[in-house]
Amino acid sequence: MIYFVGAGPGAPDLITLRGDKLLRQADVIIYAGSLVNPALLDTSKPECELYNSAGMTLEQVIEKMMDAQQKNKTTVRLHTGDPSIYGAIREQMDELDRHGVDYEVVPGVSSMSAAAAALKAEFTLPGVSQSVIVTRAEGRTPVPEREHIASLAAHHATMVIFLSVGLIEKLVTDLLEGGYPADCPAAVVYKASWAEEKIIRTTVSKLTEDVKSEGIKSTALILIGQFLGNEYERSKLYHPDFSHGFRQSPAPQPT
Repeated sequence: MIYFVGAGPGAPDLITLRGDKLLRQADVIIYAGSLVNPALLDTSKPECELYNSAGMTLEQVIEKMMDAQQKNKTTVRLHTGDPSIYGAIREQMDELDRHGVDYEVVPGVSSMSAAAAALKAEFTLPGVSQSVIVTRAEGRTPVPEREHIASLAAHHATMVIFLSVGLIEKLVTDLLEGGYPADCPAAVVYKASWAEEKIIRTTVSKLTEDVKSEGIKSTALILIGQFLGNEYERSKLYHPDFSHGFRQSPAPQPT
């Protein structure tokens, strides 16, 4: 059996219980070495075969999977964060489908969740933002024209930007062109939940300067939006004047 497992954002204890169990049972682990915390491999069996996919092609990864499958071995394909976000798993699953091989996907904690936790922030605040745009800047990997940063920025929603800290100058230009004000709150979280985690709190206009001064060049999330500010409306869910299926607001008092 083949399992695509989300490793979580980095901290070894932020992998799911199911993912941890599979790592302990695996005969073969193919892991994204450039992103996955190597400490996660410490619980693997001594005889487990470990392959770092950082230097492998899709074809080589599938070859290892198929070889293990033919030998009736359990394979874990370990991806950082949650495999559904920039995990490049669709192409792997399509190849396994083509070979008639069954597999399972085990979700993980995304680095965007870990970044919000590190910032002690809530992405969706009443009266501020009720939408979260998850995206990346265009570099060597293109993005559809309708999804360019400037177009998405026009919504002024909360934005979580992956894989883009190395393109910070162009990113800031596009954010400002799209309509985010220069003083809009921004943050950069480097290696969220890792021991070497680093947090930068800044504004859109100062992003480039602050990122470069900290020497951050990869493995960081960029977060943009007023959710990082101090103004928001109180939630209706817990407001004493708001009724719902589990709580009735106080009855009006006679005058």
